[in-house]
Amino acid sequence: MPLYEIFRLLWWAILGVLLIGIAVMDGFDLGTAILLPLVGRSDTDRRILINTVGPVWEGNQVWLILGGGAIFAAFPPLYAVAFSGFYLAMLLLLCALILRPVGFKFRSKLPGARWRGAWDAALFVGGLVPALVFGVAFGNALQGVPFRFDAMLRMTWAGSLIGLFNPFALLCGLVSVAMIVMHGAAWLGCKTEGALRRRVRQAGAIAGAALIVLFIVGGIWATQIDFYLLGTFAGTAAPSNPLHKEVTRATGALLHNYGVVPWSMGAPLLALGGALVAVRLLRAGQRPGLAFAASSAAIAGVIATAGISLFPFMLPSSLDPASGLTLWDASSSLTTLIVMTIATGVFLPLILAYTAWVYHILRGPVTEDDIARDPHTAY
Repeated sequence: MPLYEIFRLLWWAILGVLLIGIAVMDGFDLGTAILLPLVGRSDTDRRILINTVGPVWEGNQVWLILGGGAIFAAFPPLYAVAFSGFYLAMLLLLCALILRPVGFKFRSKLPGARWRGAWDAALFVGGLVPALVFGVAFGNALQGVPFRFDAMLRMTWAGSLIGLFNPFALLCGLVSVAMIVMHGAAWLGCKTEGALRRRVRQAGAIAGAALIVLFIVGGIWATQIDFYLLGTFAGTAAPSNPLHKEVTRATGALLHNYGVVPWSMGAPLLALGGALVAVRLLRAGQRPGLAFAASSAAIAGVIATAGISLFPFMLPSSLDPASGLTLWDASSSLTTLIVMTIATGVFLPLILAYTAWVYHILRGPVTEDDIARDPHTAY
């Protein structure tokens, strides 16, 4: 296998790992924010929920930065098309993310119920909108998005913000929201006690059941979608150029890879199996750490299913299928990929080690006594 092809495949896999890292690490604090007004019946309850993620949510967003940076450096055409075409959706996402830091910082500044209720609503929106938008983005990628390149590789986008929120994309958005809520509940199952923990577990079990149903519905729907098959192209070791290939469309082609590589069925099975285990443990109130691990596995399965379904495409084009971006024609140079691999090999273990140390120090539940002992510095 040519060296260039190896590194292209490697960075496709690394990008998938980073996307899973974003969903697992940043997902539980988004899920906690969504659950905030749903299970927090008193101000103390809501303060407990916020303090389970307050010390770590900023660090979790390192994964979001890593993911964006990896797309920018390893697959610049993908970065250019996605961040240009999805500009308004990204702006909506950014506005929602801005609500999170101000909500965390300002909520505890005044004791009034109206003041705190307003910031609770801001945190809820800051959790719900990113979860929905990320799912909608995946839903559009699975269908193809309306862009094309001209002979000079100048990109033209023919879509709109409203067009991104089409029925299948919204279904994928609901899958994402249910997944994130389940994950947030699994996290809170490890960090809360008593009646609050029981409510959290119940909400998580409902979200997990919804995830299973929606994921199956999405799989059935995918069999009816016109997707893309890569025909002749310049080759896996050729210089990147998205116009040097032919692409055909066929109904149900989104499932093509599962027939070619049978072991790829492990991804959807992992998604369903992880969700089933998480739901069972949440309902039973047993082994919260294992429930969190099962929820994380379900997230990995859902994202891996999307990646395997798309392969080798990263962002197909519904306007001009030949303009669709694959990992073969959207990557950086071999030198860039090698340098990025070396940097990742050095810094990613440091990030993982530091993250593990932080969570070890902050292990254990947040209780009412913790809030009462430290009312001014707790969130």
